[in-house]
Amino acid sequence: MTPDQKFARYVKISLVGFILLFAYFVVADMFLPVTPQARVYHPVVQVTPQVSGRVNQVLVNNNQAIKAGEALFLIEAAPFKLALEQAQLAYADAQLQNQRLDSSVKAIQAQLAAGNAKLHEQQLLFDRSESLLKKRSISEQEYETISANYQSSQANVAAIEAQLTEAKLARGQLGEDNLALRHAQNQLAQAKLNLSYSIVTADADGKVANLQVSTGTFANKGQPMLAIVANKADLVADFREKSLVNIKVGSKAKVTFDALPGQVFAATVSSFEAGVSNGQLNANGLLSSTESSNRWVRDAQRQRIHIDLEQAQLLSKLPSGARATVQLLPESVIGQWFGVMQIRFISLLHYIY
Repeated sequence: MTPDQKFARYVKISLVGFILLFAYFVVADMFLPVTPQARVYHPVVQVTPQVSGRVNQVLVNNNQAIKAGEALFLIEAAPFKLALEQAQLAYADAQLQNQRLDSSVKAIQAQLAAGNAKLHEQQLLFDRSESLLKKRSISEQEYETISANYQSSQANVAAIEAQLTEAKLARGQLGEDNLALRHAQNQLAQAKLNLSYSIVTADADGKVANLQVSTGTFANKGQPMLAIVANKADLVADFREKSLVNIKVGSKAKVTFDALPGQVFAATVSSFEAGVSNGQLNANGLLSSTESSNRWVRDAQRQRIHIDLEQAQLLSKLPSGARATVQLLPESVIGQWFGVMQIRFISLLHYIY
């Protein structure tokens, strides 16, 4: 065989190999989808004080493992203790004020009883005077005096009843439903809550990250001071849309992590995300803008899916942002065999890159 014939033979073999690889790529992309665009995400909880004050003690260090409810740092509590004492005094004052109003109501009720007794006496005199006036036993002047006293007693009783009504309104309801007591109780509860907020605690299990607080730092209400990377984790993978045409929730998958080269883990597809940011329209009052591109072949749109790893505890040990490669498996046994071989080959490549 001449050198030209050998060269032509190598070219043919290369072309056949290229065609076979291209065909495998096209078929595998539809039936054996794989993506290196996968990451481990841990929820990050921002720790924000709910009261302002000077930090007088920091109880944790950066990257320290913590439990939910564990104290992270302390804000100077003296101002909140004073506020609590003031609220307690206000509550006691409200109780004392109610006692004063109760005494006032009883005094007015006694006045009303005396006024009613006087009114009854004047009514009897008035009724007798009318009978005596008909018999001409008293003068009209005496009758008018008795009538005036009777009317005065009626007016006096009406005035006392009005005072009693006003006093009862000022007193309000009895017991703990009293409005003044409820206001004082609300202030007292708020003061207790603010005092409890002087101890800043963790909301979730995880690790302390980006600790930006030290003793003497002034903590501002609503300003994040540190973050907690939660132990709970989520594995997400981004695939081209057409690669997911044969995939559904519950489909089997294989995963390999850059941090664990050579190891392959079993998993399943748990959910598909509802959309991507490019598909979000904002009602901003502007006209819609069309997509424009000078490229003949546009980039393929990717869809995000969530993966459940069988060894779920493994995700909590990996840092947030850890890279992974996800291989989705078809239902056929032969297809699953090819998929496993494909992901195992990729896992070995992680030793290199």
